[in-house]
This record gives sequence, structure tokens and C-alpha cells, in this order.
Amino acid sequence: MREYKSIYFIGIGGSSMSGLAEIMLEKGVSIIGSDRTSNALIEKLMKNGAKIHIGHSSSNMEDVDLVVYSAAISSDNEELLKAKELGIKTLERSEFLGMIMEDYKYNICISGTHGKTTTTSMISSIFLMDKKDPTITIGGELDLIDGNVRIGKNDYFIVESCEYRDSFLKFHPFLAVVTNIEPDHLDYFKDLNQILKSFNEFVSMIPKDGCLVINAEHPNTKDIIDDFSGNMITFGLKYGDVYAENIKFTESGYPNFDVIYKDELYINVSLSVPGMHNILNALAAIATSIFFDIDKLSIIQGLKQFKTPHRRFYCIGEINDVKVIDEYSHHPTEIRAAVSSLKNMHINNIYMVFQPHTYSRTKSLYDEFCKCFNGLDNLHLIITDIYAAREKDPGDINSKMLADSIKDEGIDVTYMKDFEEIAKYIKSKVSKDDVVITVGAGDVNKIGKAFLNYL
Repeated sequence: MREYKSIYFIGIGGSSMSGLAEIMLEKGVSIIGSDRTSNALIEKLMKNGAKIHIGHSSSNMEDVDLVVYSAAISSDNEELLKAKELGIKTLERSEFLGMIMEDYKYNICISGTHGKTTTTSMISSIFLMDKKDPTITIGGELDLIDGNVRIGKNDYFIVESCEYRDSFLKFHPFLAVVTNIEPDHLDYFKDLNQILKSFNEFVSMIPKDGCLVINAEHPNTKDIIDDFSGNMITFGLKYGDVYAENIKFTESGYPNFDVIYKDELYINVSLSVPGMHNILNALAAIATSIFFDIDKLSIIQGLKQFKTPHRRFYCIGEINDVKVIDEYSHHPTEIRAAVSSLKNMHINNIYMVFQPHTYSRTKSLYDEFCKCFNGLDNLHLIITDIYAAREKDPGDINSKMLADSIKDEGIDVTYMKDFEEIAKYIKSKVSKDDVVITVGAGDVNKIGKAFLNYL
């Protein structure tokens, strides 16, 4: 990495890209970049000395040593084409991150279809409590590190590792966490078998003195466990090397449980976040900590102080005894976990706004989306339009269709398109001890902010 004095980031405002840019700024590299719109991450980079253009243009391309681009950037992007015309070396984000990893001895890579950001954040909280001084990069914003990246001075690099487009195959895991494996990103992967093949290849990169931490209870991890011959710590709610017993929930839905390691009581843990799924995320973090011989008290305190990253069941405000939560769930399994968390909380009425994410995911998992909201008698669901992200509308799937199918499941559901109309509608309905929750990986969180403004 030392040969690069000036780097241009195309799509610099993304959570991962901005983190990489911040790491390179710390190394003394001149950072230039561009994105379609500004955001808080871009403003932070500019404050720290980066030069950033709003809008993509070939005229932005300056005399730089390297151009890094995100997976969201199309091959016909004019800045990318200009860089190639000028003979400037280009790297996709995951390749660049893999190069950065070569500077660290202990790369802790957290993978899986669900729970990556939260588990990465939990591990980060524990390692910080134990004064390991790690470098951290997360696909979200964590208040504990005041953003999405932390630059440490030690050999530990904690990295959220996404499987989309096989990005994690460019990484160098010393310890790899696999939280679960399910069909997703089917605009890239052909089917579950191809996804499993990628995960098998990912864990095969772990060195002999490294470790695999993996969910023992998930049906799709069995083959990976059976095929892996290195150091391994399994976890689960009921069985594995690390599992939970005596699970109890507070009135806020926060769990307390005993952690059993190799069939003996290891520690008792209290979380400050709700949900059974967060017990699993915590067990993955505990198993990781056991491998690195983290002090037990650091584990207990690190998990107790842990608060969710932004957009992960994150409370953005509370007015007149009405709580507003933003939840990033965009897969049926994740939505079921959020529903379970809400069920354990003492709530009057739940007003949930769901924004499906990508046409391909909505279509391929349609039947599961229809059933994943079941179980809440006090739920009032609003479905808004599909967030296209990187896709174009194929014309054969839409949110009105999904709302009609969900209604057939006996759910009180309404389709509404306009965000301001949704915020005003909820304002006219809510009362004391209600919860408003926005669900989705797009821009649905704007509704929660608008609702708070109306109140």
C-alpha cells in the first residue's frame, strides 16, 4: 500500500468505502472521491482533509495513483472509464480491503446472511473493553466508535465481511465467523448451492493457527462444519461448544442468560438489546473472544455496554411516550427476528412501515415475505414501494401485489406510496405506549424522522 500517494474513491459515501478512505487518510494518503449525494460520512471525510465531488464526471478524475470503486458502480461509469483511458490502476472495493488486511496479523472476518453488522459491533465492543486497540470497519454506524471505522495501533482488524459478489473471497481471514447461511443476493448467486460453495471457499482460507467460529444449529452450515479440519468453535442457542441456558427477558425485551462452554458454566451475560437473534450474535462474539483468550469480565462488560448500530433496531427518538425505531431488515428471516423482538416488549400498538429492497429479492422470496409478519396481534403494517437499489423495474413485481398477498394472511396491511403521507397517517393514529418502526435497507428511515418532526 505504501506506493500509493493519492487515491480516488468512486462511491466514497458508502459505509465501507468511506471507512477505507478514512483508514488511508490516517496513513497520510491524499484522498479524492465522488458520490451522487452528500451525507454525514462524506462531511466527516471532508472535515478530515478529503476532497470530494458531488456527482460523477470524467472531469473530476485527477492525477492519482489508484482508483477504488464500489460494487454499486457500473462498468460504464464515466469516471471509471476515464481512469482506464488514462492508464490508472483500478481496484474494486473488496480487492482494496484485502490489500489493507495484509498489514494486520489477526484479521477477524464476520460473515453470514444475517447479523454481520451487529456481531461485528459486539466483537468490537468486547475487544475495546479488553484494550486490544483494534482497527474496525463496519457496514453501519456505531456510536461506540463514532461512525463506521476505528483506526487502532495493534495487530487486530475486525472486518464485516459480505458474501455479495464473492467480496469476502478477496479477504485474508485469521478467524472467520459464519453466523448463518440462507438464500439471498440471488441477483448474483444462482442458488443456495453456489452460496454454500462460496462460504466453503471463504473458510478454506483460514490458516492452521486460525479459527472458524460457526453456528452449529443452522441447517445450511452443517456441510461447512463437516468439511472443515482446522480449529473450530461452534455456537448455538441449545447446542455447540458455546450455547445458552436459563434465558430470561426483561420488560424491555432484553435477555439475560448463562453461557455454557464445553458443558460448564462460563459466564452470565445481560444484553442491552432485544431479541433471541441477538443472543446468537452474542454467542458468536463470545466464541471469538474465547479463542483470543479475552478476559471474562471484558466479555461481560463489553456486551452489557453494547448498543445497536444505527438502523439495527435503533431507537431514533421518543416523543409523547411513542418510540420510533429504525430496523435494517430486508430479508424474511431478519423481519421474523424483528417481529420476535417486538413480541417480547410491552407495547400497545405497532405501526410498521416496510420498504422491500430490490425487485429480485422480493420476487425470489415472495412467499416468505407474505408470512414473515405473522405473530403480532397489535401490528398495523404499511407497505411502501420497492427500493430498486442497483436494479431496474422488471414490471412483474410490486409492493401493491405484496400488500394484497400479506392481507390474505390476516395481517392489517395498507399500501401507501408517499413518505410524507405515511408519516401524517401514522401521526393521526398513534397514542401512548405505541411503537413506530421503519423496516428496510433503503431510505424508509426518512419516514421515522418525518414522523418525529410532525410530533
